[in-house]
Amino acid sequence: MHLLIPFAFCNSEGCRQALTPLKLPNLDKLLRRLTPEPIDQGIDDSLSPPHERALARALALPVDDGLIPWAARQAQSSLGATAAGSAWAFITPCHWRTGAKHVAMGSLPLPDFEAQESTALLAAMQPYFLEDGISLHYDQPDRWLACSDVFNGLATASLDRVAGCDVARWLPSNPSAMGLQRLQSEMQMLLYHHPVNDTREARGVPVVNSFWISGTGALPQLPHHDATAAEHVVVTGLRDAALAENWPAWAQAWQALDASECAALWATLNRGGPAELTLCGERSAQTFRPKPISILKRFSSLLGSQTPSLLLEQL
Repeated sequence: MHLLIPFAFCNSEGCRQALTPLKLPNLDKLLRRLTPEPIDQGIDDSLSPPHERALARALALPVDDGLIPWAARQAQSSLGATAAGSAWAFITPCHWRTGAKHVAMGSLPLPDFEAQESTALLAAMQPYFLEDGISLHYDQPDRWLACSDVFNGLATASLDRVAGCDVARWLPSNPSAMGLQRLQSEMQMLLYHHPVNDTREARGVPVVNSFWISGTGALPQLPHHDATAAEHVVVTGLRDAALAENWPAWAQAWQALDASECAALWATLNRGGPAELTLCGERSAQTFRPKPISILKRFSSLLGSQTPSLLLEQL
């Protein structure tokens, strides 16, 4: 079992204050038993956040910034052979909030966004995408698949980077994205008077007024890698509170996570089963694995091990 925890720490004073008094006994026990791998040191404005890089490595996927081919992997899984060798992207219907100084991404996923609304919008937008050589495929209400050569080598920002933030900061800067930005403007005009949005407005929920592109790239020909032998569990309980900067809720979510998934991983480790832990912040990630060490080294590590709060602050 590989337990991967995104948003285990965030680079803000509010998060630091919430973390300091936090008691995480099961995480503490895991960190005393597991051996740290070299840290994956990153930066705040990388397009691919640390948890995506960590999962990509575990699955033997490329980890080039903004070019982890998540959409191509999903297309291969759901569409089969038609996805082979092509460049893909996720298209996420979304709501952009217009402010006095910038345009910000609204809540993700869209609240109360039904499958029939999603398919109706996809049908309306598909002809415009096809004119630009992009084929759209329904995947789930808040995520479509798109196939086109334009996504080959086009680095894009993860949704977890742009949620709640100024979208201009995270838009693709590659010249090949100019056509996509024009398409985005066209779709904003199309969506403005669409019946789906009239219905959503009447329900008092955010309208769909744009889309986001992420997970771009093509799947390379990779050597056989038995990544599926491990169960990769990505926990999302900290995400919403962290993105909303609700640090009391984040601390409560950490305590619940410690009492559930961390406790389960500790039990697995005690049974002699395979147990692996990856902690991810906004910049960096670190993986911990069981490795045989001498009794003397184990005793020394117990005496000198860091508290969870000190270790998390390094992420």
